[in-house]
Amino acid sequence: MADPSSYRPKPGQIPDSPGVYRFRDEHRRVIYVGKAKSLRPRLSSYFQDLANLHPRTRTMVTTAASVEWTVVATEVEALQLEYSWIKEFDPRFNVKYRDDKSYPHLAVTMNEEFPRVQVMRGPKKKGVRYFGPYGHAWAIRETVDLMLRVFPVRTCSAGVFKRSAQIGRPCLLGYIGKCAAPCVGRVTPEEHRELAEDFCDFMAGRTGTYLKRIEQQMVIAAEDMEYEKAARLRDDIGALKRALEKNAIVFNDATDADLIALAEDELEAAVQIFHVRGGRVRGQRGWVTDKVENVDTAGLVEHALQQLYGEESGEAVPKEVLVPALPDDTVAVNQWLTAKRGSNVSLRIPQRGDKKDLMATVQRNAQQSLVLHKTKRASDLTTRSRALEEIAEALGLDGAPLRIECYDISHLQGDDVVASMVVFEDGLARKSEYRRFEIKSFEGQDDVRSMHEVITRRFKRYLSAKEKTGDLMGGEISEEQLQDDDGRPKRFAYPPQLVVVDGGQPQVAAAQRALDELGIDDVAVCGLAKRLEEVWLPDEDDPVVLPRTSEGLYLLQRVRDEAHRFAIAYQRTKRAKRFRAGPLDDVPGLGETRKQALIKHFGSVKKLRSATIDQICEVPGVGRRTAETVAAALAAAAPAAPAVNTATGEIIEEDGAAASAAAPSPNGGSTHEQHTAAEQPRA
Repeated sequence: MADPSSYRPKPGQIPDSPGVYRFRDEHRRVIYVGKAKSLRPRLSSYFQDLANLHPRTRTMVTTAASVEWTVVATEVEALQLEYSWIKEFDPRFNVKYRDDKSYPHLAVTMNEEFPRVQVMRGPKKKGVRYFGPYGHAWAIRETVDLMLRVFPVRTCSAGVFKRSAQIGRPCLLGYIGKCAAPCVGRVTPEEHRELAEDFCDFMAGRTGTYLKRIEQQMVIAAEDMEYEKAARLRDDIGALKRALEKNAIVFNDATDADLIALAEDELEAAVQIFHVRGGRVRGQRGWVTDKVENVDTAGLVEHALQQLYGEESGEAVPKEVLVPALPDDTVAVNQWLTAKRGSNVSLRIPQRGDKKDLMATVQRNAQQSLVLHKTKRASDLTTRSRALEEIAEALGLDGAPLRIECYDISHLQGDDVVASMVVFEDGLARKSEYRRFEIKSFEGQDDVRSMHEVITRRFKRYLSAKEKTGDLMGGEISEEQLQDDDGRPKRFAYPPQLVVVDGGQPQVAAAQRALDELGIDDVAVCGLAKRLEEVWLPDEDDPVVLPRTSEGLYLLQRVRDEAHRFAIAYQRTKRAKRFRAGPLDDVPGLGETRKQALIKHFGSVKKLRSATIDQICEVPGVGRRTAETVAAALAAAAPAAPAVNTATGEIIEEDGAAASAAAPSPNGGSTHEQHTAAEQPRA
């Protein structure tokens, strides 16, 4: 580990002007590239006290052995040079977006004498018109198959084309009218190129004029009683409209835009791009990246723009680029995009209307892409094994923690305090082992005390199970002893090798204290704090910081997030049940079925309250004793004051008020769901 002070530039050496800088390691490899409006304050920020740096930045500056910079005239030049160096050196600490697959494009080889329509992947070639990218190659082929009826452009390979020209006979597509057969001279090179240009115009979104022209030709043919020609033109129009239906209309105007959305957590980020041309979604692509450097959403957007348009020019850069957050150097990025396109480019955040709605769709796709990526990563056996080994090494465990339990506390401003326990075995969620807790020993908000209660209750049950099976007496435990009569595992029968709590030092200390009080010394405890993803151990003043690329850190984060999700879901369910509670809920022996039967029979609680015992007995399934109990309970429960509509002054009937109380607030509620005391919940 290098000391940053050993290569810190001397005072006055760093210029106060725009530029690009490179950090190199001891082997002269470039490990990080950055740019700045002013090099002096930016580079100086890397050489402050290491304790004040972000963990990822701290790792970078201690890995580096030297720093160098290049001064440029403008911020736009700095942006261009930064992109070039990232492409050239592939620095390990820079965010790099990589396609999770090579997306196919619909390509028209306008650089050939007889242009060809085909599916292309990989780097773009000069003189070729590209449309897309598409999610699947079969989607391109379906579209092309429909359009060849109207635009019979060549689709065959060079070998097939040459062979047909030699034998003087076209291929099957030439016989069925889906190729103009330039190979045998049915059309001239000029006529075939005109067909290819019409095909490109239609794919580029200039569809309205062409459809109208064919419709006029169809009408003229019908008036001239050329019915076969009119029928063929009618079928052509149908084929083109079916091709258009494959690209859903998004905007009424002929909008050309790229919409970029992000989904991210502390470790990774997923990017989704929708390409809209002529008001329609013409393509989609996505990337997933590790957040190696300390970068926010605006920085991720800037990196995505660089790598998306770094090799593009002309119409490949759209008129509008819609993003979830503007880069820090918005003016410089905008000028760079404008120079790439050759005309003005609008870089902005959509605020309202169809574009904002479509951006929400792109955001959902990005979120789904991130979830899918995590699922694939978690399902790999080798990766899971490495994650468990890294956790064991980092925490000093004797062996890999094959069973991990994670606990989280959730409440709503001190009300409905609950806890969750999730279980991961061999790195995978074991949902049948999940458990939920209500905090019973006290009321109010005290996350540390709540954590102590939950751990105590869980492991008391474990000790009780051990005593019943004879393990405390040194006896052997059979698999049957750990199972109920139905063959399922007994609740809390299996001990974990590792307990993870969602929080920092206070929560970890509470969990360890609970285990010590019960005399349990063979279960390890740690906590995962959200702010910097630090792992806290009992009786340790400093946290364990796992490497950014650690699979162990990823697994701990996934366990923590699952516990948080499970706790929030239970807390919301409990809160909703409390809001829906009514006077019949307190009647002993009255189940949900008979409650619904009573309400259905009388129509409302108000009418049920005024009914006699004999009238209540008329309800099917309700006997006299139950009827007396219901009547007594309703008489004891004082009716609530009538609700008043503040807008009209009208008194709302009890049923309406009850329904209103049970319904969610129109604005989704103004209360704030609170998480553990040390950490705030993530959105």
